Amino acid sequence: MATDWVLHRSTSINFLSFVVVLSSLLLGCICSSSPDDAHHTIRVSSLLPEPSCKTSLAPQQADDKRSSLRVVHKHGPCSQLVQDKADAPTHDEILLRDQSRVKSIQSRFTKITSTSTSTSTSKTDRVGDSKADLPVQSGSTIGAGNYIVTVGLGTPKKDLSLIFDTGSDLTWTQCEPCIKYCYKQKEPTFNPSVSASYTNITCTSSVCSDLISATGSTPGCSASTCVYGIQYGDSSYSVGFFGKEKLTLTSTDAFDNFLFGCGQNNRGLFGGAAGLLGLGRDKVSVVQQTGTKYGKYFSYCLPSSSSSTGHLTFGKGRGVPSSVKFTPLATIPQGNNFYGINIEGISVAGTKLSISSSIFSNAPGIIDSGTVITRLPPTAYSALSSAFKKLMSKYPTAPALSILDTCYDLSKYSTVAIPKVSFIFSGGTNVNLDPSGILYAAKASQVCLAFAGNGDDTDVLIYGNVQQQSFEVVYDVAGMKLGFGPNGCA
Repeated sequence: MATDWVLHRSTSINFLSFVVVLSSLLLGCICSSSPDDAHHTIRVSSLLPEPSCKTSLAPQQADDKRSSLRVVHKHGPCSQLVQDKADAPTHDEILLRDQSRVKSIQSRFTKITSTSTSTSTSKTDRVGDSKADLPVQSGSTIGAGNYIVTVGLGTPKKDLSLIFDTGSDLTWTQCEPCIKYCYKQKEPTFNPSVSASYTNITCTSSVCSDLISATGSTPGCSASTCVYGIQYGDSSYSVGFFGKEKLTLTSTDAFDNFLFGCGQNNRGLFGGAAGLLGLGRDKVSVVQQTGTKYGKYFSYCLPSSSSSTGHLTFGKGRGVPSSVKFTPLATIPQGNNFYGINIEGISVAGTKLSISSSIFSNAPGIIDSGTVITRLPPTAYSALSSAFKKLMSKYPTAPALSILDTCYDLSKYSTVAIPKVSFIFSGGTNVNLDPSGILYAAKASQVCLAFAGNGDDTDVLIYGNVQQQSFEVVYDVAGMKLGFGPNGCA
């Protein structure tokens, strides 16, 4: 079964195999606010992970025309995918993978991989070939690896745990008979041959050509069936048949003829998840394929602790809470599948930093559910770090943690006061970060400011998932707006 496809750019999977350390070790508990209202007072004990799961549900009533899915950390106590914690990566490995993702995204913005010099038609993948060689392209991007939802696929419905990612478009899952290779996943591998609603997409179908924009790869053909291929920046990949199937999101909401990838050759550190749910802007994404019902409107809340749950919700329902503040979504020609944003300033302890507006306007900006640590122009990061250090001067410093260079030893304190940090988005939208969006903790003796600087002021600014934690992040794609509402989940 031969396919002849070229990888130009792939939206992809960033594998954060142990997300307990991503957020349970974050300072996620506000005990009180200091009198000057410029600081958060936090218990240092909140740095430690909790062993049990606490469920937080999205507010929803019976006649609320929305569909909510439970969001959990892939390796937290709320996840059904947890197997052996001994396999968890170190903090350095987590942040190294995050940096790999960022480099891939930046490469996508600086290199258009559509010329003959950046692709090679001699590179092929055969779904059943034991020596498949899939090249890593410089323009590939890596998708989210730390938050999962469970959806139903097929008739009868089979539940599958999928990583969800706003930086990816194509939804795919591993499928029997796994002609080449399937990695180990928690649930049984999906078998299209026993589903009454599965059909293949033919090579001559116009939707087969849609894979080019969704994956950055030219689709292949095998016995008249369209073959997709997507490769990620860490050499993980999925190759298989492009098909239609019934997608079930909730007990009342199902979608026939949903386009997805049925993977026959898959490798990567997917942590037991069955595949990926694409929430990007391309026409094959879940957002676009369900647009008639939900109006291209979705929201999510990423929990501040790995022992808590969040939600992914489709549809507006009864309306938007007044607490949600909106900023315009930006269109970015170099990365039109990403959700673009414009940041205009940063405040620390209630004081806006003296950063020239050109520092933000000269760099494209995106919001990304898969990048962990927000990446700022180095000039902006330097100003943020300096202001934070001055206000944290009474606490002893600690060694840098990978890309995080502003760190403290808080092991001898029961509570600490940290300066509040807020972002100013276009339209005057001011978003005050939750404490869990300010600090990243490896341990009580190594707690770091959860931001990093890019290599250059013109590199793409990425608003990462640590800074999004606990917010209801609302994507009104049809209305071209992005909203932030505080206290969206625990």
